[in-house]
Amino acid sequence: MHRKQVTVVPFLLLSVALTALPLIAQQGAQKGDWLFYGGDAGSTKYSPLDQIDAENAAELAIAWRWKADNFGPRPDYNWETTPLAVNGILYTTAGTRRDAVAIDGLTGETLWMFRFEEGERGARAVRPHNRGLTYWTDGTDERILMISPGYQLIELDAKTGRIIEGFGEKGVVDLTKNLDRDVVEPGQIGSSSPAIVINDVVIMGAALQAGTAPRSMKNVPGYIRGYDVRSGKLLWTFHTIPRPGEFGNETWEDGSWEYTGNTTAWVPLTGDEELGYVYIPLEMPTGDYYGGHRPGDNLFADSLVCLDAKTGERIWHFQTVHHDVWDYDLASPPILADVTVDGRARKIVAQPAKTGFLWVFDRVSGEPIWPIEERPVEASQVPGEKTSPTQPFPTKPAPFEMQGSMDENLNDLTPELKAEALEIAKGYKQGPIYTPIIVRDTDGKTATLVVPHVQGGANWEGGALDPETGIIYIASTNRESPMALTKADPTRSDMAFVGGGGRPRPTGNAPRPQRGSPTAPRVNRNIGPQGLPIVKPPWGRITAIDLNTGDHVWMKPNSDPPDYVKNHPALKGVDLSGVGNPDQATLMVTKTLLFGGVGGGLFGAGTAGGSPIFRAMDKATGEVIHQMELPAGTTGIPMTYLANGRQFVVVAVGGRGVPAELIALATP
Repeated sequence: MHRKQVTVVPFLLLSVALTALPLIAQQGAQKGDWLFYGGDAGSTKYSPLDQIDAENAAELAIAWRWKADNFGPRPDYNWETTPLAVNGILYTTAGTRRDAVAIDGLTGETLWMFRFEEGERGARAVRPHNRGLTYWTDGTDERILMISPGYQLIELDAKTGRIIEGFGEKGVVDLTKNLDRDVVEPGQIGSSSPAIVINDVVIMGAALQAGTAPRSMKNVPGYIRGYDVRSGKLLWTFHTIPRPGEFGNETWEDGSWEYTGNTTAWVPLTGDEELGYVYIPLEMPTGDYYGGHRPGDNLFADSLVCLDAKTGERIWHFQTVHHDVWDYDLASPPILADVTVDGRARKIVAQPAKTGFLWVFDRVSGEPIWPIEERPVEASQVPGEKTSPTQPFPTKPAPFEMQGSMDENLNDLTPELKAEALEIAKGYKQGPIYTPIIVRDTDGKTATLVVPHVQGGANWEGGALDPETGIIYIASTNRESPMALTKADPTRSDMAFVGGGGRPRPTGNAPRPQRGSPTAPRVNRNIGPQGLPIVKPPWGRITAIDLNTGDHVWMKPNSDPPDYVKNHPALKGVDLSGVGNPDQATLMVTKTLLFGGVGGGLFGAGTAGGSPIFRAMDKATGEVIHQMELPAGTTGIPMTYLANGRQFVVVAVGGRGVPAELIALATP
């Protein structure tokens, strides 16, 4: 294993007042700081700062820009980071090498940079994108924790960027160890999100090869682990794929627990420091769209799991999808709230999902706040597959996104487009959510139209919470995924996913998805009428839900329509105000406003076309108070902080051919 020397470049030593900082899980970021990825341990993405309000939002302008294009051998175009802010100093990862940097939040000046050279191990990282760093203090020491591209945990002095030699082995913990299965080569396991520290325990998941990528249906499992924040000692491991004798092992039939992998938490985690609990949103197992090799419900895949942060003991769990074959993993951080339901004070956790459901539980007991029903769903007819006969459905809140592909859900912007959409849909299998994926060309159908699509609903951008009102704001997108299976190499799996893009064809295989470079021209993959989505809009939306009642408060499109929609000849004269943008919105809430950016994220900034819009919105109504154009689309979650008494809003931006940078906004 190749490892070069550790390098730190101090541009300017920090002089920071070391004060004990209260960490309140469900009340948002405090004292003008932003100490966690989601603002606080509860992932609210809320700050009580109010200097920027409805009266002066129109005066927002760029205060400084920090470019990351020289941090690595090539520029990063999709920088998913959210910086931390401590006493006016920002901390983040930067560039394709994921260097750790400290930035003066007042001026944008670089204060220090730490680079960890890993050779091939780092160059072959399983995930190129990263969402930032972790901060910890005991009131005296201040430390920054980073997870390297090669999956190593490193602890730094927050003031200087120098490595903490007493942590792990000379400042480093090798995270590829203690996984029960050997990691035989670089690029099998890594991380795309920062760890979280709850009561002095560093807790993290992993990021692995996508479930369709491994050479077989075997892969490394993504266990959840807790380490001592001072020493780096491994304290506990939670087996997301239970071993014999552990709860849930029987849900992996035919011994499939032994070789199935993935089933990790690849997004940031959430914690309650008062309870001492951490909340883990888990993905699906290896084999995204075929599970014949892993019969059973497959706990703890697609589950929200509550663990004791000190011991790793499971407190409670809920599985949101049984035996997932749609890639409907939990892909955003759960959000904590203190609300009043039916006159009773409740500590809750709310989990947005790709399915368009918002799952809401008592975060102490795991009891559903509103009833959840197991309902029958259609069985798969794929040879060797055995899907669950039922799936759970929350009775409240109502779904925040379209579910299922039915004739009534097809594009109806004009009667002509609806007629064409109906004709196209005849070549596909349609049905409600959890309609099974078919073998290609079964009964003359090219593929199953899966809605929400695999990157739709609520993805890693997730939602934000206003703790003063108990209203949660969820960003989501609505598109279709044509999905089909075909016979595969029997040495690898019985079935293989081949996609289903393009118009229906009577025979032959579907083209495999194509990978493009960051500078490649946009490819419109819509299968609908005249190159538009086959489902009706809005294709991107923001939904406000009152967690005290479970009722929707409002729903608004997330941004202006993309250029190819605004300029489409078939839509001339059509009201497009409710169409939205198929790129996910990134949201943050303050005492006065809801902020949201669009134009980056999953599909790459500018993929859908149109201006990279950043908005300040009225929290109560969703109405736009001010809208401005940024140099590129937002690729990270916005955050806000105070520096020298002045409020700033910072967001990462980037796009096709536009190297990533941080943009700091402020009023004069």
